[in-house]
Amino acid sequence: MSASNQPPKADMGFSPEESISLIQSMITQARGTVADNSFYLLFWGWLVFLCCLAEFALKVLLQYPNHSVVWWSMPVGGVVTAIYSFRQSRKLRVLSFVDQALDFLWAGIGIAFGLLVYINIASNAWTNAFTYYILLYAIGTFVTGRLLRFKPLMIGGLLNFILAGVCVHFSYDYQLLIASLALLISYIIPGHLLRNRYRQNR
Repeated sequence: MSASNQPPKADMGFSPEESISLIQSMITQARGTVADNSFYLLFWGWLVFLCCLAEFALKVLLQYPNHSVVWWSMPVGGVVTAIYSFRQSRKLRVLSFVDQALDFLWAGIGIAFGLLVYINIASNAWTNAFTYYILLYAIGTFVTGRLLRFKPLMIGGLLNFILAGVCVHFSYDYQLLIASLALLISYIIPGHLLRNRYRQNR
């Protein structure tokens, strides 16, 4: 068969409308994935929130010398989330680009948290520790909210940027309270709203 008699090849490109629809479906899928796995937002949000309040109570109100003992719950939390993550990974699912972007984002933030804790321990410099932690909360939740087009996460992230700037003007004791507020508005409340929306849509 001559080249002129061959049937025309199908155009595999996407129209602008199809491209927008594909991107929207990826965002919807990722939003459902995050909502279904909002365990991470809620688990770490509540765990660190309670630790902040507990240390404030032990250090400021009760003047207990070993007030930092509450943070030994962090390794335990790491084990719990590792087990949960392993079980979730056994459930086969297709990852979209947004899913992968979120995975890399939070992996990077997790590494940054670990390094900051190590730096603070090595240098014994805890004066502005929660200023930097709140800044990481802000980056993670704001970018996640933007990728998912979920306003409560974006608003929580933006408010955390402000709280990070405010936090530096307070002592460590009251940074604990500011950090608990930061977690409430960026992890806990958006996490519950995202989970509720996902359940309603299902």
